[in-house]
Amino acid sequence: MKYLDGQEVKVGDKVQLWSGCYGVVVCSIDTDEYTTTYTKEEWGYLKSGVVIKTDKAGLIHYIEADEDLQLMTDKRDKWDGSIKR
Repeated sequence: MKYLDGQEVKVGDKVQLWSGCYGVVVCSIDTDEYTTTYTKEEWGYLKSGVVIKTDKAGLIHYIEADEDLQLMTDKRDKWDGSIKR
């Protein structure tokens, strides 16, 4: 999945989902990347998209990006958790 600006959504990205709601991408079904907390065994049944853990709405599965989903450009740090493929 890609943001509207064409950048690939990656595990560990810090994002704004809508005004006042922020989260982190915890798995990407599209790139087959999962964390040790959000595993392929648990989330691999989803066929596409990403799962985002939010501060206000819990876990959200996005199949495609919408105009409100934005990468917090100053927050694209290296993911500090493990990724399982």
